[in-house]
Amino acid sequence: MAKISATPYRTLSSRPLIHLTRRITPASARRSFSASSRRLTPSNVGNVGLAEKDTVIGEQAPEPLTIEGIKARRAKAGKLVAPTASYSDSDMFKSPQAYDKPKARRWDHLLSQESLSREACVLKQAAKYLKKPGLISLGGGLPSASNFPIDSLSMRIPTPPHFAEAEVPATGQDVSIGKYDVRDGRNGGVYDLSIALNYGQSIGAAQLLRWATEHTELVHGPLPYADWRCALTLGSTGALEQALRMLCDRGRNDAVVTEEYTFSTALETAHPLGIRVFGVGMDGEGLRADKLDEVLGTWDEGGRGGARKPTVLYTVPSGQNPTGATQGARRRRDIYDVCRKHDVFILEDEPYYFLQMPPYGASNSNAPPPPPPATPEAFLEGLVPSLLSMDTDGRVLRMDSFSKVVVPGSRLGWITASEQVVERYIRHAEVASQGPSGISQVLLYKLVDEGWGHDGYLRWLMHLRLEYTRRRDAILAACERYLPTDLVSWVPPAAGMFLWLRVDHTQHPQAATKSILEIEDDIFASCIDKGVLAIRGSWFRAEQDVPPSGLFFRTTFAAASEDDMARAIERFGAAVRESFGR
Repeated sequence: MAKISATPYRTLSSRPLIHLTRRITPASARRSFSASSRRLTPSNVGNVGLAEKDTVIGEQAPEPLTIEGIKARRAKAGKLVAPTASYSDSDMFKSPQAYDKPKARRWDHLLSQESLSREACVLKQAAKYLKKPGLISLGGGLPSASNFPIDSLSMRIPTPPHFAEAEVPATGQDVSIGKYDVRDGRNGGVYDLSIALNYGQSIGAAQLLRWATEHTELVHGPLPYADWRCALTLGSTGALEQALRMLCDRGRNDAVVTEEYTFSTALETAHPLGIRVFGVGMDGEGLRADKLDEVLGTWDEGGRGGARKPTVLYTVPSGQNPTGATQGARRRRDIYDVCRKHDVFILEDEPYYFLQMPPYGASNSNAPPPPPPATPEAFLEGLVPSLLSMDTDGRVLRMDSFSKVVVPGSRLGWITASEQVVERYIRHAEVASQGPSGISQVLLYKLVDEGWGHDGYLRWLMHLRLEYTRRRDAILAACERYLPTDLVSWVPPAAGMFLWLRVDHTQHPQAATKSILEIEDDIFASCIDKGVLAIRGSWFRAEQDVPPSGLFFRTTFAAASEDDMARAIERFGAAVRESFGR
């Protein structure tokens, strides 16, 4: 549990001076960016900042971005110096191998008028004068840390590989964060409360941005183009809202394509923006590339209510919400190729990417389950390649989140996209969210970077994989035991936390006189009466004005105990039988 201690009020005159040692970057490293060079100082996209000093990091080692290579690179670079509100970007932290690629395409023709009209914040541009030696600033609005009423935070976290909740009291480690750790060289001396509790950059704190950049390259790299960047976000929903406003324009009658059944909050995000959403057929592996090609290739604005041919695809490739479907490597490649053919930009929403699971073995099978990966390297090797890793054009904006794999209350994640797209994203964030919460950033940094490191974080994901596999197997075993399999069918999910149940409405005794929605309503009401909540599939239709293609219910195995899941599935089965008169 996190602990907060307050410091008595201190006057500004009693605040000790903060002395920071700035590492001098060799002149040979301070060269302008090109596709074949690496830059160790931030490009400061838009030439804006708040701080007197930019983030500084020493010369990088040439090791590739492996877990051990990251350690070597950091050791050679020395301590990261990132004062309050200092600007940074991913180019400071990428491996040398990241630059031996062509640059991404530009997307000016897809950007909305709103995005194209955004300019850098005027007040932040004044901060460039703060770099003049001896200048006394009366201009900035950064409060003094001496007036922050939180002096320290502490939390107890698991020590890898002892991640089970019951193990933490005995084997966990205590992590502390003080107000002036950087000044005093305590608790790692890289990120403290005087920095985290103050204003920051919209791209996020350099300390956590470094981790996100390294993690992205470790998992997906080397990416096929050179000028990719990361930016921290307020989670995937906030990132999606900004991305839709950047790429879609109400005045152009822009439209988005997505899975036939998709994340309902994504639909609720798009509709008030005046963006039409159209569904594409699915199968057990999720979005069908051939159906996507058919929809785009035969697009008729007149038949689609005046909506332009879509230029954006929103997709959840792994453990899709609500269907639980996971696109295989070949399917992802085919979808990407269709998007290249029709010049469609891809929003890859991947909160469940690391919750990929082995194939399900039926409860009556005597075959032993496959052994889990033994090392982080083996774990990464077994993941389905991402759309980002296939992206030669820079047409993918990938959204990652800590919500499903660490804590949703952090409201923290990151995007990865081309330099141009990330720059437009930052311009939006500057006048909207102004970036993620500093408290969330420092807590997550202390957990995933200083506490666990990349090796420990990947081992945590391996632990979660086992936990979700066990839960998935439990709900599937309950389905095999309690559901009428001649009426209810499902595809065992290979990732995520959702199970999509299909009810064969054609066998309903009133199928000739009742619609799918009416039968769904009957079953849903019966479920509530019997004490189980299963979400109606019709709520996830991309096109609410089109009759559903079938009768579905979404269930989740994320939180309920195994016993409660079994009871819930038994009650759902009873509701289906009752509706069908059995």
